[in-house]
Formats: sequence, C-alpha cells, structure tokens
Amino acid sequence: MQFRRIHDLPPYVFAAVDQLKRELRRDGRDVIDLGFGNPDIPSPEIAVEKLAEAAGKPINHRYSSSRGLPNLRQAVCERYASHFGVTNLDPDQHVVSTIGAKEGLAHLMWVLLDAGDVAVVPSPSYPIHLVAPRLAGATVVHARIESAEFLEAIEDAVRAAQPAPRVVIVSFPHNPTTVVATPELMQRLVDLAREREFVLVHDFAYADIAFDGHKPPSVLAADGALDVAVELYSLTKSFSMAGWRMGFVLGRPDVVAALAKLKSYLDYGTFQPIQIASIVALREASDYPLEVNEIYKSRRAALIGGLQRAGWDVPAPIGTMFTWARIPEAYRELGSLEFALKLAREADVAVSPGIGFGPGGDGHVRFALVENEQRINQATRSIRRLLQGE
Repeated sequence: MQFRRIHDLPPYVFAAVDQLKRELRRDGRDVIDLGFGNPDIPSPEIAVEKLAEAAGKPINHRYSSSRGLPNLRQAVCERYASHFGVTNLDPDQHVVSTIGAKEGLAHLMWVLLDAGDVAVVPSPSYPIHLVAPRLAGATVVHARIESAEFLEAIEDAVRAAQPAPRVVIVSFPHNPTTVVATPELMQRLVDLAREREFVLVHDFAYADIAFDGHKPPSVLAADGALDVAVELYSLTKSFSMAGWRMGFVLGRPDVVAALAKLKSYLDYGTFQPIQIASIVALREASDYPLEVNEIYKSRRAALIGGLQRAGWDVPAPIGTMFTWARIPEAYRELGSLEFALKLAREADVAVSPGIGFGPGGDGHVRFALVENEQRINQATRSIRRLLQGE
C-alpha cells in the first residue's frame, strides 16, 4: 500500500544506534547512553505533588481546553516578563498551549505552509525542524549555521529561495550545534522578517539552559517581533518535565489564533491536572531551572574534561544540554553514523550521529548530558581506551 507523507521522510538514523545499544545490553554490556536527549533530572517536587492532588479530583478528568487554561497562559506570560523582559504579551491574544513543542511546531507548519511554499531551516538542525515543513507539503531550503557566519547563511538562503520563503525556523541555543544568539542577532532576524515578509519561528526549547554568564534572549524581546514572529517555549528542559508534554506557542496574534483554531479540531489540550501542575511549576518553582543548570554544568565539566584527557578536543558549550563534537581526524572518513556505531561496539557509549540532524551534521556526533558525573567519567575513560589504542 502507498502511504502518504511518510514515504519520502529521511531514514531515522538514530534508530540504528538505538538498535545496536539494545542488542549490546541484551548481551550483558553496560552501554552508557549519551545519545537521546531525555532529561533524567526529576521534575519539581511541588509540581508533582500538585499533579497528584489535581488528578484525584474527578472534575479534572473531563475534557480541557485545547488553547490551555487561562491561568496557565497567564503564568507563562508572567515568566516571559520576569525572565526574558517581554512585558507586552496578552494571554488571550499571544499564547496557545501545545502538547509539547514538537506537536506545536508540527501543527504550526500546517497553518503556515502548503505545497509550493518554501521554508528556510538551519542545517544541521533538530529533526522536527527539517521534517515538519515537509509534512505540510513545503520545500525546505537549508542554511548552514555551524560556522561563525550563520546569520549571513540564513540571510543568503532567504534571499536566494524561489519562491520567497513564507517561514524561517531558527533555534537558539541551538540543538545540536549549541550555537547561541545575542539580542542583536534576534533583532536582525526580526528586521529581515519584516523586510522579506516571512514568519519567523523561534524554537526556544533551551531558553533556560545556559552557562558562563550567557542569558539566551527571546526573539519576542526584539522591536517589532509581535508583527512577524512566534516562539515555542516548553517546560521540558527548563523544568525537567519532558514526559509531561507541556509547551506553548507565543507571539504574532493572527498566527497564534490560526494554530488555536486548527488545534480545536485536533485535540482537547494536555490532561488538565498537568496544566494545573504546570501553573504551580511556573509560579512557585520559578528558580528550578537554576538548579537544573548547575547539574548540567557539572556534567559538562566532566564530559569536556574527560574527552580532553582522551585526546579529543571538544569546545565547551555555553547553551543547551548537549555537546557537539567534531569526529577525531583519524576516524573522520567513517562518517558520523559509522563512528557512532564504533563507539557503541568498542567503547560501550551511545551518541547521536550528526547526519541524523541533516546534511550539515555529518562529521560530528552529539553527546547529551543525561547521565551523572560518575557515568560520564566511566564513558570518557572507555572512549580514551578506544582512541588511544589501550
């Protein structure tokens, strides 16, 4: 049978590493998984307690609102005002809740793109950024952003695209490359969107995960952003609430309204006790991301230090919970998938191959800081034995 939309999706290369990892574990091997970016840090205790309390009330077992509870939308506007300096958000006009950021982005593309339209997307990039426009029928134009000239690459791709792009997707701090943005960069992107009349979509998944004094800017803080931009914000990484699937799309009112209309036909929103507990997380555990950051900072130090001792010089990221590592020269000709499989087979360490993030990702692998320091040290010692032929 011929299926629609999925037939031309690229192979999900992460599955090859995951399959090997499972096979090795079945054979009794202790494979340390630093590939899948699945946070292992507990969610805020106060939110968990509120979830249990709310789940015990039958009134919360009914359908909720696909747009999100009013207090939830108000709470995320409060966070934007206090943490990102964005004070002009109206919870009724500028916010819709989503079932995690991936769902929000995918359905956002449905209301913005159609067959014949063009979206400019960085490469390498998080897979849903590359796939969601294609699922909407659009053509994806890649902008290489791993160099210092990533803004110029985006501008060049926008100006060269035929027809002119309707959407440009960016994400800072960036997964997988860990590239970060300045407020000046955000302003230039907003100005470009106004000049070229496209919708700027900023995935702010790592809004609160940053180090060494870097404070990730919201695109909505730029002048004129509400005329051209929307931003995806999530509790997944900031509050370590990955499985809760609580996200938001904020910004340009007509785009938010269009997404809300579509979602009214597709879902009834996240389970209401999760929404209630998320309000508590935003208002009563607002400093929890600082605790999460300290944990990732210690893990970053363990990983970078261990890789350096192994002779693998990898720059320390100042944003995200990842490290983007160029493959050591001696193994570069293998490509990222074969090198990742080699690390799993010979060092018992699973990482994400860069090619899985698009054509610009080959030549790198991505480490996720999702194990404690002891396990990370164990992983880097094993990598050192492999790289140094011990």
